[in-house]
This record gives sequence, C-alpha cells and structure tokens, in this order.
Amino acid sequence: MNNIDTASATELTDNSADLMVAKYLAAAAAGEISALFELGVMYSTGSHGVSSDLIEAHKWFNLAASKGHEEAGWCRADISDEMTAREIAEAQRQARQWLAAGRRAAA
Repeated sequence: MNNIDTASATELTDNSADLMVAKYLAAAAAGEISALFELGVMYSTGSHGVSSDLIEAHKWFNLAASKGHEEAGWCRADISDEMTAREIAEAQRQARQWLAAGRRAAA
C-alpha cells in the first residue's frame, strides 16, 4: 500500500532539486565560495535536477575563481573549450550582473 504515482514522485524530486538549488543560491549570495563552485558543478554536469547550461556553469565557476577557488578556475577553463566566444562573453556579463546585484543589495 506504499504506492506513490509517478507524477508525485517526479514532483518530490523536482521540489528537492529546487530546494537544493535555492540553498546554494542563498549560500552564494551570503558569500560562500564553495556554493559558487557547487552551482558551477550542477550546471556543468546537469546534476541535482538542473539542466546542463554551460553559460550558467561558466558564470558560477568564474565567480568562484574570482574569489580564489582554484579548482573553479580549472573547471571554467575546461568548459570554455566547449563554448563559443559569444557564450563566454554572455557568461561574463551575467557574472558581472550578479556581482552588481549583490553590491546593490548590500548597500
């Protein structure tokens, strides 16, 4: 009698993934460098319920690397090999935008 229909199981998985991403986003906003890196990993691999997105991954790796996370710099370089110059420029623009939003929130 422990039947969970497929839609409910999927919904639980989606909610768990959303909560995990939200947790890492909140930690990143609070300045946790490891959270920036983990977001990059999630988006580069498409893990924890997020779709693989190299622009998002590059953004998060770039932010972590700028804060001194050495492995993030290596990961950023690795995925850059799979991206166009336009995609890299977009990722950099998004990283600058995220930093600017954080500065505005702190003010």
